[in-house]
Amino acid sequence: MRLIFMGTPDFAVPALRAISEAGHEIAAVYTQPPREAGRGLALRKSPVQVAAEVLGLPVVTPASLKSAEEQARFRALGADAAIVVAYGLILPKTILEGTTHGAFNIHASLLPRWRGAAPIQRAIMAGDLETGVSIMRLNRGLDTGPVCLAERMPIGPDMTAGELHDELARLGARLMVETLEQLERDALTCAPQPGDGISHADKIVPAETRIDWQRPAPEVHNFIRGLSPHPGAWFEVTLNGKPERIRALRSQIVEISGTPGTVLDDHLTIACGEGAVRLTQVQRAGRRPMPAGDFLRGVTLGTGTTVG
Repeated sequence: MRLIFMGTPDFAVPALRAISEAGHEIAAVYTQPPREAGRGLALRKSPVQVAAEVLGLPVVTPASLKSAEEQARFRALGADAAIVVAYGLILPKTILEGTTHGAFNIHASLLPRWRGAAPIQRAIMAGDLETGVSIMRLNRGLDTGPVCLAERMPIGPDMTAGELHDELARLGARLMVETLEQLERDALTCAPQPGDGISHADKIVPAETRIDWQRPAPEVHNFIRGLSPHPGAWFEVTLNGKPERIRALRSQIVEISGTPGTVLDDHLTIACGEGAVRLTQVQRAGRRPMPAGDFLRGVTLGTGTTVG
């Protein structure tokens, strides 16, 4: 089939590669423009643009799709379908209807649960035991389109958002190739989403990433792994007389108790509202992630220390 691929972050790269390897013609790859990044603020291409250039595919990087010129350029590609994976721009009606069969999206949840921007993080933070991928035909609503294919995946008790992200990206790539095979054979059916079981995965904002030690240990554990590695759940502690933010990246639930926010031993076990969590991987500002043992060898954070 002749396709337009629209995506930006790492999550979209496996799908781009899988569709290309399946033999489909990719008329153009749409991705967001290069952004300033790093200490030098040099322009950095998106992961999808980098992958597309390696594959020798034409890349288009409009800042918006609202203009008549951009919409005309899109339609002129004469594509059978558009594949959308975390593109990051609003798609006007003329874009959604600008191909023969419309636009299909890889969404990292079992719709209608976790519609929205952060389905992977929200599923883990909520303590969900499973999630999955839905292939959806896009409409103008927020993840409200009919679902064509879906597959479940368990969420391990210590799985981080980063680990789940990678697993779902691979699953989504495979399901999208299956979707295109069925579409090509005129055998694809898409069913409306049910009206119950709807939940929303709002974008993660910095104001909500601080750990609340008053919460029960299982909730704190889910919060930590749901925000790992990015943006990272954090707490504040005084080191060398100065407050410092520490990102907690991995943890374990421990069946001991104490005053919430208090360090209970020499292994970075911190009391919660009920029970405690033992931090096993942390990150100091400007440094790489490290095992908790390495962190403790460089600082004094003894039993009874209060963190916030």
